[in-house]
Amino acid sequence: MYLLDTNHCSRILQGHPSVIMKLEELGNQPISTCAVVYGELIFMAQKSWKKVENLRLIREFLKDIRVYPINNETADIYGNLKASLLDHFGPREKAKRRRTDTVKLGFGENDIWIAATAKQFELIVVSSDKDFKRIREVENIRLESWL
Repeated sequence: MYLLDTNHCSRILQGHPSVIMKLEELGNQPISTCAVVYGELIFMAQKSWKKVENLRLIREFLKDIRVYPINNETADIYGNLKASLLDHFGPREKAKRRRTDTVKLGFGENDIWIAATAKQFELIVVSSDKDFKRIREVENIRLESWL
């Protein structure tokens, strides 16, 4: 099953041809997203000029797909993944390491949560974010982009 990241959900809502074509190719194969992406989409709609219309479109879209939750197991995976990213990409010196976090290393917090959800539920992340390619250097998550 596929876990759609925010960039692909928004492209679906915009009717982006390559993403729509891929959905049609999938036929009845289930697609999903997660609570973090749900929140990002709501935030985007709240900031938009067409807030009411965009909120309606998002809710209509999300009612037809599975939205995976964040739970204790997700949190365990997230914590371990974040530590692994810091170990792999962070400075080697302890003094510098204490002042470094994954955001400074170029990883969005939400992308780490999305990767943790994908790992937990054995999903393929569908995203064009470069964060996920780098995350794959420390964690074996499956990744596709339909753009």
